[in-house]
Amino acid sequence: MRTAQDAVPGAAVLCAHRVGAVVAIWQGWELTVIVRYRGVYVTIVKEPHGVADRHDGESVMSITDDKRPRPGRSAAHELERYGALFAARTGRMRSSVMRDLMAITERPEVISLAGGLPDTSMFEPELFRSLMGQIADDSAAQALQYGPTEGLQAVKESIVELMAAEDMIVASDELIVTSGGQQAIDLVCKALLDPGDIVIAEAPTYPGAIPTFCSYEAKLVQIEMDADGMQIDVLEQKLAELEAAGRRPKFIYTIPTFHNPAGVTMSLPRRRRLVDLARERELLVLEDNPYSMLRYEGEGLPTLRSLETPRGSRDGGDFVVYTGTMSKILSPGIRVGWVVAPRPVLAKLNLGKQSADLCSSSLTQHFVAAYFATGDWREYIDVMCECYRQRRDAILDALAEHLPAEASWTHPQGGLFVWVTLPDYIDTTDLLARALQENVAFVPGEAAYDDGRGHSSMRLNFSSSTEQQIREGVRRIGKIVADQVALYGTLTGARPARAPRVAPAAEPSMAEVLSLPRRSARDRRRSRDA
Repeated sequence: MRTAQDAVPGAAVLCAHRVGAVVAIWQGWELTVIVRYRGVYVTIVKEPHGVADRHDGESVMSITDDKRPRPGRSAAHELERYGALFAARTGRMRSSVMRDLMAITERPEVISLAGGLPDTSMFEPELFRSLMGQIADDSAAQALQYGPTEGLQAVKESIVELMAAEDMIVASDELIVTSGGQQAIDLVCKALLDPGDIVIAEAPTYPGAIPTFCSYEAKLVQIEMDADGMQIDVLEQKLAELEAAGRRPKFIYTIPTFHNPAGVTMSLPRRRRLVDLARERELLVLEDNPYSMLRYEGEGLPTLRSLETPRGSRDGGDFVVYTGTMSKILSPGIRVGWVVAPRPVLAKLNLGKQSADLCSSSLTQHFVAAYFATGDWREYIDVMCECYRQRRDAILDALAEHLPAEASWTHPQGGLFVWVTLPDYIDTTDLLARALQENVAFVPGEAAYDDGRGHSSMRLNFSSSTEQQIREGVRRIGKIVADQVALYGTLTGARPARAPRVAPAAEPSMAEVLSLPRRSARDRRRSRDA
């Protein structure tokens, strides 16, 4: 197997040693080295001269412009200098695989099916120019100034309008504008979590939430999903087990609509039961809802928030904390999200935001207000939905054509992701290293778990690539998977399934098919050793 010093510009190289897998990526003469350590990708170095650290306390090998190795200082030596200064909680911090892959997927030759990026090229440049010009003419001074922590009133009124479109009636003083949906999750964790507190989430869950939970030293308990979302009966069993042990979760985190990464949607009976369960046990539920307006087929379902506070109710709700974002329906670059919560919780979130960033960007909030004042936001969402529907269909067709019969995947009715499960003997974290050699990227399934599960699954995004790129990217992944299946057959004598894998036509009630990762011997050993 080649090592990092064999790297050449433009090549992706997989290296292996006792710590984990290393991916070395050249872009021009800049080298990015990513290490998979305990199931997590960590960017070790990104240097113009290609200094690659082995990350195990031993001497490093460096790649210079003439590609000759030379000695350098180890990461362990550098860490020793600052180690005593780090807070204990930094030991639980972990990097987000999506952020680590961003530097790689920016390369123009890479087809990225990894990040959850909307296609912002659909936003008309002329409209952007007009809105920014309007801000410059009418409110430049205010747009360049600090704003209130809870957000500009015009933006809050726009959010009220958005939520009303999904039958959620809120007052503008029941919400806080945040710097993206990610900050909303962080603020909830900051307000509620002490070290060792329990958070319950789906299995799998949003890969970007896990680092946030870890940074507050929470214990994550994940509940299995099926085609109808989180299995509420399993949740009730887990809550009973925790109660018997004298433990109580601080909150339940869920993405009930077009789940990230699973792509499935929680059924209406389960939504009702989850809201009832929250009332019965007086548990907070954090409903993360970035995708519900991106629906391509089927009928919409009520949010947990709307079930707790039906239309006409004067009750603001006691147990559902709701987060939304402009990232998927307008632009992630503006970094505008929001959180709606019971007033005592909202007051603590406000204090947390004051200490975090004082206020969200006034400039981008003015942009949001000006955009919603045009009244065209519904039409823009319709345009996105039609485009994404075609891309979703393209990725489902490509998966049926190029993946083996042993593979399975979800059929999302909306959102941005397909969850793919491969044969148990294929590790998608290692598969990613080979995929990067073929200039295609995805998110390995382990990133959506906190306990090492998901090793044979992967998340594929279809919103940010063209239909042609999607088909080619899946073809490349399919070829690598086929090689793995053939190798496994050679080594074991097992014969692959002969029937081609064809995605069945989805019936309305079963439009989402979820095959969760199987527990391998390695997973069982991890559970036993935990």
